[in-house]
Amino acid sequence: MVFVKAQKSKAYFKRFQVKYKRRRDGKTDYRARIRLINQDKNKYNTPKYRFVVRFTNKDIIAQIISASITGDIVMAAAYAHELPRYGLEVGLTNYAAAYCTGLLLARRVLKNLDMDEEYEGNVEATGEDFSVEPAESRRPFRALLDVGLVRTTTGNRVFGALKGALDGGLDIPHSEKRFAGFKKDDKQLDAEVHRKYIFGGHVASYMRNLMEDEPEKYQSHFIEYIKRGIEPDNMEELYKKVHAAIRADPTPLKSTKEPPKEHKRYNLKKLTYEERKAKLIERLNALNSGAGGDDEDEDEDDE
Repeated sequence: MVFVKAQKSKAYFKRFQVKYKRRRDGKTDYRARIRLINQDKNKYNTPKYRFVVRFTNKDIIAQIISASITGDIVMAAAYAHELPRYGLEVGLTNYAAAYCTGLLLARRVLKNLDMDEEYEGNVEATGEDFSVEPAESRRPFRALLDVGLVRTTTGNRVFGALKGALDGGLDIPHSEKRFAGFKKDDKQLDAEVHRKYIFGGHVASYMRNLMEDEPEKYQSHFIEYIKRGIEPDNMEELYKKVHAAIRADPTPLKSTKEPPKEHKRYNLKKLTYEERKAKLIERLNALNSGAGGDDEDEDEDDE
């Protein structure tokens, strides 16, 4: 019998427990995550899906994700940088763009599952709260909203993406209290205000104000809109066309980019034993020749 000695490191004797790396980086709220991914034991290996929305400076990321022991599995994803394909080339991070991204993801998921015809969702965006009704054959696709570390204030763009996913036909448990246009005093959602945000009306009204009060700022602030001939009055028509285009074809485009013929190498290539030996001999010869030259120079000086 071979006995293996247990090597106990210095950390073994410490009481201090290091937090998870993503907690140290401030990226994951594990208290919220464990409640989102915990599945009932009587459902065995049934995945529990999350509707994950994240924002960067120039993009919106929406994904349907399920957790497993080996790691998170992304079922489908949609990005705001895909919206130029559907006719929306500017303003890719506002509330209206978040709605479009959520709608794109919902239609994409349902198309992958062959449920897009059965669950069309809310075809005309009215701004009113909408929840999908179960059909006779299959239940609607259910997911839970994962907002990450975002502050869930009323009118946050996260809820724009949520509204897009709901109108797209997904079943996501929610409340209307955080949609843009909800009035705390009346305790009800103003559908007209919410509709205005969905179709970029808040951007259009800001454009009008700048045109009247600060024309120079308008020219610099909305330069990309001006280049494309987008004016405050035709903003709603633009978003209607985008919504229709997304519903017509939500499938992702395959990349036409060719893989690189030669991969870039950022570290030195590992040499074989023979190559290292030859390199060493070359260096020694160079040193010896240099030393021999110095000796000859000294002899000449002595003469």
